[in-house]
Amino acid sequence: MQTISTLQSLIGGRWLGAEASVPLHSALNNSLIYHTHAEKIDFDEAVTYARSTGVPALMSLDFQKRAACLKALALYLMERKEELYTISHLTGATRPDSWVDIEGGIGTLFAYASMGSRELPSSNVLHEGPALALGKNGGFAGTHILVPRGGLAVHINAFNFPIWGLLEKFAPSFLAAMPCIGKPATATSYLTEAVVRMMDDSGLLPKGALQLVIGSTGDLLDRLTGADVVTFTGSADTAAKLRVNKNLITHSVPFTAEADSLNCAILGPDVTPDDVEFDLFVKEVAREMTGKAGQKCTAIRRIIVPKQHVEAVGERLRERLAKIVVGDPSVKEVRMGALASMDQHRDVSERVEMLARGNEILFGARDGFNPVGEGAANGAFFSPTLLLCRDGMNNDAVHDIEAFGPVSTMMTYSSLDEALALAARGKGSLVSTLVTKDTAIAARAVPVAAATHGRVLVLEREAAVDSTGHGSPLPQLKHGGPGRAGGGEELGGIRAVRHFLQRAAVQGSPTMLAAITGEYVRGAAVREEALHPFRKYFEELQMGDSLLTHRRTVSEADIVNFGGISGDYFYMHFDEIAARDSQFGKRIAHGYFVLSAAAGLFVSPAPGPVLANYGLDNLRFITPVAIGDTIRARLTCKRKVDRNRTDDKGVGQGVVAWDVQVTNQHDELVASYDILTLVMKKG
Repeated sequence: MQTISTLQSLIGGRWLGAEASVPLHSALNNSLIYHTHAEKIDFDEAVTYARSTGVPALMSLDFQKRAACLKALALYLMERKEELYTISHLTGATRPDSWVDIEGGIGTLFAYASMGSRELPSSNVLHEGPALALGKNGGFAGTHILVPRGGLAVHINAFNFPIWGLLEKFAPSFLAAMPCIGKPATATSYLTEAVVRMMDDSGLLPKGALQLVIGSTGDLLDRLTGADVVTFTGSADTAAKLRVNKNLITHSVPFTAEADSLNCAILGPDVTPDDVEFDLFVKEVAREMTGKAGQKCTAIRRIIVPKQHVEAVGERLRERLAKIVVGDPSVKEVRMGALASMDQHRDVSERVEMLARGNEILFGARDGFNPVGEGAANGAFFSPTLLLCRDGMNNDAVHDIEAFGPVSTMMTYSSLDEALALAARGKGSLVSTLVTKDTAIAARAVPVAAATHGRVLVLEREAAVDSTGHGSPLPQLKHGGPGRAGGGEELGGIRAVRHFLQRAAVQGSPTMLAAITGEYVRGAAVREEALHPFRKYFEELQMGDSLLTHRRTVSEADIVNFGGISGDYFYMHFDEIAARDSQFGKRIAHGYFVLSAAAGLFVSPAPGPVLANYGLDNLRFITPVAIGDTIRARLTCKRKVDRNRTDDKGVGQGVVAWDVQVTNQHDELVASYDILTLVMKKG
């Protein structure tokens, strides 16, 4: 007799659970596969452990080291992904479905590791500059900093993406030094438990960085404070209930929701059945209906098409859906798996019945639905279902009722304005797709759609070559939406990390602000030594190390020679008469000559620790440089970032940003910019 495993929670650094409680069944054949555990979780212990152990452990690392930890963890999980695919199969997911969940989740760790290493400092203070002068004499300034909150993040996730749902929230909160308590939906919590066990076994995470709750959250939310954060993914109804938790409101605990929404796809009025875009539209809708058996918060629920093309769209969609083989994903020809559970099957069935009232079913179970695979008759398989609403403006149900499965409703429009009005009837959605080949239509429609959608995909033949599709949130871009979609934001690159940090305004002298932010602030005290800053190794450089160069007078020969080398013969540099009539009243030097001349003033030419100049930021040409003007430059170490990397020869490197100010003989600023260099480590 097969032994049924009991899932465990990871609380206080130990795995908890031995006594079986709620049975969990395979989506493929309804066989019993796991139990949740019956032991009650002490949430005071969980919260205390996160605060007393997790926070100090994470704060002992800086942004860069936490980014490196994420990368190592991603590599570790990628090596063991096949174990996760085996378990994911039980949720009813096909291999492509599981790929989105498993490798999409691991890929999100990689993405945040990369973004963190490029964009975050090697400290725990993120400066949101530039600093602003607040006084006439230059002695008082202000800026903003972002710092770790000192609390914990509670991540409550939906059943449809047990791994990605956890990791896409864990990555930015981990970078922000917030220990996490993850709470997956019970139905597929066995897959989340599997990945958390891997993460725990890796030994790569600081103690207390991650805890796991199997089952109810109990009084967890009642124990949080203003330093903590709650994120939720799931139904709009559940989000609304959690949002009004008395303790969360009393302590102003940030609450971010990403809720299911009735997303739409609009076929532009310019697209005809003979266009490539027409087939792209049909393919995208069919893919979103059947991918993950329609169990995606981003899935297309409303198909908005020109009235004259409704029959053609309906016919081509029926043809595509009829070719979809539904059943156990282990069967080679299967292209769509099961819903996550029989409870989900009952819920979708009830909602399809509600949607069908007053509408037509163009494709459904009656059209040859016969799931394949051993025991499939007992599984949570559901037929792709396409409905038609001929009067979407006067049918509230199609804009209010979501069947969270392979179900979508087509509706018609007579004008682009009507199509956009239908899209807005969803009362806030995560994503919409507009398929058009007309740039004017896109320029008109997207700003309107953007007001009620968190993301807008414009799809045509050029974008289709690389498009990741309607339903794919990307780590670099915001995931979330207004209104019914929850009003929150997830992902979005470093923006997501900022959501988990505390922003504060800081005022003081430039010297004090520089010390606090770890970045040189204009007007702050500098450190000038006989040794050129470019002769110092990464470890030896200090923020504020500075060089004031000798002077150089700009001649007409400089301008002529630079024009000859660059090929830039713009009239302001060469035409005396035209230049005299300009706003400057005279010929001026090329801006890029000033840039090059400044480099000649501050560069130390001999071999040394500075390996390469690989970037230029915030370049501004402020005051024109005329023939006869004399310039000089001040080079100051602005910021150091230790990326904990070595080159092919094992030589360590760091990134140094240098503040450059170029002035003229009147001490007026003529050019301002940051130079980024790779600098060798002494070790």
